[in-house]
Amino acid sequence: FRLTETMKLNQALAQFRTVFDFGGREVAHWFPGHMAKGLKQMRASLKSVDCIIEIHDARHIPFSGRNPVFQETLDVKPHMLILNKMDLADMSHKQAIMKTLGKNGMRNVLFTDCLKQRDDNIKKLVPMVMEIIQSSPRFNRDENTNYCLMVIGVPNVGKSSLINSLRRTNLKKGRASRVGGEPGITKAVLTKIQVCERPVIHLLDTPGVLPPKIESVETGMKLALCGTILDHLVGEDVIADYLLYSLNRLGKFSYVEKYDLQEPSDDIQHVLKRIAVKLGKTQRVKAITGVGNITVTIPNYTAAAYHFIRAFRKGELGQVMLD
Repeated sequence: FRLTETMKLNQALAQFRTVFDFGGREVAHWFPGHMAKGLKQMRASLKSVDCIIEIHDARHIPFSGRNPVFQETLDVKPHMLILNKMDLADMSHKQAIMKTLGKNGMRNVLFTDCLKQRDDNIKKLVPMVMEIIQSSPRFNRDENTNYCLMVIGVPNVGKSSLINSLRRTNLKKGRASRVGGEPGITKAVLTKIQVCERPVIHLLDTPGVLPPKIESVETGMKLALCGTILDHLVGEDVIADYLLYSLNRLGKFSYVEKYDLQEPSDDIQHVLKRIAVKLGKTQRVKAITGVGNITVTIPNYTAAAYHFIRAFRKGELGQVMLD
């Protein structure tokens, strides 16, 4: 019986999409005024910065989410890469990621989960940063015993959470930076926040900055799926469909049990209908019939898509590595 079920599943999976049809659409370029202003001020503040902390989402950012606009900035300063939200990422790929980053010249890499009350990896950050700074010339800041770091990254990857986590760990103090699950929470440019006493270290918190032009639709969709672009700019229905395609491609079928499906499906309308039914997400609409207007109850596909996407972002659909 199990062999027959496995064969049926394999036959079904063989019919699933192997590429995602973007339908010729272009992902909206989410580059509002505060981002352009932020990037300009970040460049102007570089002379007072000892080390750049580049923070990204470990689920997809290792490669597709890194902002090429930052490259010229990073080339002139000591630099550290933090891959956050490791609790949501499939860490079985960690060695492969480190190897690829190493080939690209990225040696100082730290995986973190900044929302956790005690993250042992956060304790490693200050010693690592000090080692990086001390092995590089500080030029005009040589005599200064206070250190300044700049935190950069695309929106919604956990920059503010990192700052709060560092304050908790090193100063035993609470939240200093506002945290939110939507891109664009940090709009105040270059807020200076102390995160360590011995030595004295301040961080410059910056607004999330996306590239002015996202090079490929695939990259844009990964960014959208992880919440770095506002959902409505891409469309919840498209993001949900790309999520389903990605989960199936990676063999992550926990959505089947979570939403009471009979088996994995490649049909987003079918999946969203099951989600809507399970969660009671329905809407009443007027329908024109031969006998006049009547009101019917139908599944609310938009609400179901929203729930599906949020479940992924919270890690409820399993640990994933999109790159």
